[in-house]
Amino acid sequence: MYRPYIFLIIIVMALFVSSCTRRLGYGVLLWSTENPPIPSGTVLPVYIRSNINQVWVVGIPREFRTDGSRMDKFEIPLSNLELSGSRRRAAARAEDFFAYALVYAETLQDGLPIRERPDNTARRVYRLRQGEIIKILYRAARGTAAVGATGEPLPGEWFRVLTEDGTSGYCFSYRLRMFSHLEGSLAAARDEHAHEEDPLLDRVLARAWSPESYRIMINNQRIDLEELSQRWHFDPGLDTGTARIFTGDLDITFPFNRIRSTGTQTWRFEGTSLQMNLRSENTLAVQFTEPNGIFRTLTFVALPSAVDDIIIQETARRERQFQHIYYHGPVFISNNYGTITFLEDGRFTWTGNSLLVPQIVPASVLGSGNANMRLHMGGTLEDLYDGAFTLHFDGIGNPGARVDFLYSLDTQGLRIEHAPQTSMDGITVVRRASSPLVIFFFRSERPEDRTAFRFPPPFTDPFPLLDSQDHEWEDDVDSMPDFMP
Repeated sequence: MYRPYIFLIIIVMALFVSSCTRRLGYGVLLWSTENPPIPSGTVLPVYIRSNINQVWVVGIPREFRTDGSRMDKFEIPLSNLELSGSRRRAAARAEDFFAYALVYAETLQDGLPIRERPDNTARRVYRLRQGEIIKILYRAARGTAAVGATGEPLPGEWFRVLTEDGTSGYCFSYRLRMFSHLEGSLAAARDEHAHEEDPLLDRVLARAWSPESYRIMINNQRIDLEELSQRWHFDPGLDTGTARIFTGDLDITFPFNRIRSTGTQTWRFEGTSLQMNLRSENTLAVQFTEPNGIFRTLTFVALPSAVDDIIIQETARRERQFQHIYYHGPVFISNNYGTITFLEDGRFTWTGNSLLVPQIVPASVLGSGNANMRLHMGGTLEDLYDGAFTLHFDGIGNPGARVDFLYSLDTQGLRIEHAPQTSMDGITVVRRASSPLVIFFFRSERPEDRTAFRFPPPFTDPFPLLDSQDHEWEDDVDSMPDFMP
């Protein structure tokens, strides 16, 4: 009577053994395992999928089996493996996954969100804890930049990620520190990445690196605030795991796994094309391949002062230069070219200048604007003039226009000379125009209560085209050459 039951048990056991030996296919391991030690990215045979226990039963490749162990299969969570089907498809998927197969990341901020889409406004699907480890699956092909508390875009990129409990979504890399893991525990790999000792590298990472053009500005004492205020720089990504090159023609990020020394004072950012070489104590060469495949080398320098401090110093210099003109006037009058009035807040008005329109002053501007002391002088011009400035005229339904002038002051007033673009090298006036336009403006009245103000010494006229026989200035129309060619 027991024979039918025995037969049934034999059939069930046969089916179980058959199910354990017949494969469902092959898949790619997304999250490494410690026992047995198998790195992510490995192709594994898959035998069983259990929706009840939420696990796969997978085979252990021979190269990962422990000596003396007869175990050839084990369970892993469903989220930790991607079933591909055939061995060939799994191998192709592993090849696609290769760039990020060993890449994990540590969360540097408590509450960092994982989102449904690579968009700062997309629904949050997970809230990361500080120090939590996640798996990097791939870089998103597109996505909107994340923004900081100030509303400015943050450096970094969106990545498809996987948490240890199986949640997947997109996370922005700005507050992630990436590292690679091949064997051992993930925590140990993270700590090794964070605490590798390289004193020289530590000094490089701790410094601020600016474009070489900034050092040239400082050495030449020709500070261009418009360029300096952009704060172009190279950020090695010490705190974020994402290096950034930000210059006038580039804004590119490099999420890396780790920084590894490749020679004397040279380091490579693993997982990217980026490497850097310390050429001297204050000079760093950065080499990389652009997205279009062009290989480039850029030079960055450590400045003697912080960029913000240099901006403050240059701003103060310009304010002093403007105040020198303002306290010498502030109203200057020419019988033929109108009246220039400098205002204490840095603005100006210029009325009655129709003879200069449109050859010097565009017809599309107003008679007011900002006086900008941004210009410098080169060569022998420093011996002939007190300085140079830009009058930025307000526009009429347009951004306005800049007109540059050299100037000198003496006890009687202001002398200006138009500096056309052909006279300029960047923000430096390097030569006079071939047919210079020079205009004299008399000071309307001596400033009251300014006895402490010291005017510069009387101006010695170096220009043969001007009549300097009589120290008392005559009407400027008689002493002026034609400004039309």
